[in-house]
Amino acid sequence: RFAGDSTYFYQALATPMRGFNKNVRNGNNFLVYSSELRVPVFKYFAKKPLRSSFLETFQLVGFTDVGSAWTGTSPFSEDNSFNTKTFGGNPVTVSIKNQIDPFVVGYGFGAHAQLWGYYIRADWAWGLENGKVQDRVFYISLSLDF
Repeated sequence: RFAGDSTYFYQALATPMRGFNKNVRNGNNFLVYSSELRVPVFKYFAKKPLRSSFLETFQLVGFTDVGSAWTGTSPFSEDNSFNTKTFGGNPVTVSIKNQIDPFVVGYGFGAHAQLWGYYIRADWAWGLENGKVQDRVFYISLSLDF
């Protein structure tokens, strides 16, 4: 699904919302807020220096992401592509317009650590779209940040 009939010379993905597959919202404008609480479990409770880089860098993480993407001047505009669904084809095409909440929320928890010299993250996230909680999504990546 691409926003409207726009063709873009350069295209880029914005920060993905955890809890959703890519492109839950799209457009030429976007806004994303991400917040994490990282707790270095073993480092916090250790009485002496840790010899393992895994234990030294291990963190439990809670997070929340809020965001939207839209075309035009406002995420609440009726012209946004996520407000129109098209069904059918030959010989009849039906377009249904509805006004849905342009903002989506992703939330969840994870564990982050350094393993064999690589920073690895495992996150479990749920998405909240239009008042409904989506199925859990599991992410694993080799990075510290989003």
